[in-house]
Amino acid sequence: MLFSKDLPSPTSIFTAYASMAGYMMMIRSMAHELIPAPIQEFIYSTLRSLFFRSSSTTLTLTIDDDNMGMDNEIYLDAQTYLSTKISPDAVRLRISKGHKDKHVTLHLSNGEIVVDVFQDVELTWRFVTDGGDKTNGGGDDDGKSEYFELSFDKKHRDLVINSYVPYIESKAKDINDERRILMLHSLNCLRWESVILEHPSTFETMAMEDELKREVIDDLDRFIRRKEFYKRVGKAWKRGYLLYGPPGTGKSSLVAAMANYLRFDVYDLQLASVMRDADLRRLLLATRNRSILVIEDIDCAVDLPNRLEKQPVDGKNRGETQGPLTLSGLLNFIDGLWSSCGDERIIIFTTNHKDRLDPALLRPGRMDMHIYMGHCSFQGFKTLASNYLGLNDTTMPHRLYPEIERLMEGDVITPAQVAEELMKSEDVDVALEGLVNVLEKMRFKAGESSPGMKKNESRLEMEEMKLRRDSEGSPKKNSKRIKKLVLFWT
Repeated sequence: MLFSKDLPSPTSIFTAYASMAGYMMMIRSMAHELIPAPIQEFIYSTLRSLFFRSSSTTLTLTIDDDNMGMDNEIYLDAQTYLSTKISPDAVRLRISKGHKDKHVTLHLSNGEIVVDVFQDVELTWRFVTDGGDKTNGGGDDDGKSEYFELSFDKKHRDLVINSYVPYIESKAKDINDERRILMLHSLNCLRWESVILEHPSTFETMAMEDELKREVIDDLDRFIRRKEFYKRVGKAWKRGYLLYGPPGTGKSSLVAAMANYLRFDVYDLQLASVMRDADLRRLLLATRNRSILVIEDIDCAVDLPNRLEKQPVDGKNRGETQGPLTLSGLLNFIDGLWSSCGDERIIIFTTNHKDRLDPALLRPGRMDMHIYMGHCSFQGFKTLASNYLGLNDTTMPHRLYPEIERLMEGDVITPAQVAEELMKSEDVDVALEGLVNVLEKMRFKAGESSPGMKKNESRLEMEEMKLRRDSEGSPKKNSKRIKKLVLFWT
């Protein structure tokens, strides 16, 4: 073989290789000993980026449906937004319709793609379901997950993050406002369960004084439009309302009216079902923005330990009493650090006995507006008469209106009692006469007499005087008169 005498022998090659391998092992050991691990990782990553640079210019963002056990708002907004961008050429879609929806809603199925354009930049969306399509709506229970893939050129990353994503959030909010279905969430084994909120109460149907009604509406409007104000003054974007007054005065109906007016979901929190502060924190973190949290009958919902009372720490019972639900924990969620975990939230407490509440619950910043829901006034009655009997206040008032107005002076009857009487007959005269009779009975029980009652009382007095004058008459005759008197009274 040519030049074979110039080539090293196999033995020499093997010896040189063994020596080099030994040196490399020694250098590697010294590097591990002398160079810290973070610096080693930096060197390796730099070398990889220099010699193994990817030639792809596409960046793909993954938007999961789950965000550490909570809903991913970006995923929900993307789902809503893309439902209006589906191409007619799509070959596989999901379809849904709620019983209150006017139209069906289309959603992407597994593998379907939507191409969107934003500021002359092309963006490609792809919907993916791990493990196949969800055909049973099982959610997390079936072990499957859903996510969107958003792909675009890497050079547009800042545009997508800072402009396109906020644009999607804004458009999704507008779409949801147009076709929003209000939900009522209640507790079941420390998890929220939802049903459609179909309560028909509105401010127009509420038996409230017009001035109070306007104050509440103005306060709600002011709260909604002051997002930047709350941010500027350093306060969480939330508002607290205390509704107090006797039973049957419309506290629950006012909550529904506020939800319908704002188009907010309602979370009905039963404190008796919550045993620990940690459970309460987890529940409140699971509530969504643009919602109303309601705690009804706060004075008797649960016996909250006072903030100043020391909790038992006896080792024997420590496992049972560790971290109970406390007033301090509840207050922290109302206006403490945890209250800032969410925007556009309203908290409502209701009670029949305001005087029984801890003063710490009532101060501004926790319950910002106190609304007294009292007995039915004549103005409230006219609203109910319009709702139930179709009586329009602009027409000639009914002949019984003056009598009803006089009988309703003071705290006599609740709106619920008035509504019950007006529902007993579709005949206006019969319904109003029945209400007059009820009002007269209530005033009599309260120790007040109507003109009709006074007339009866005068007749009774005359009978009694006649009995006294005729005291020398026969016992049988007097007995008949007494019997007649008793029958007349009853």
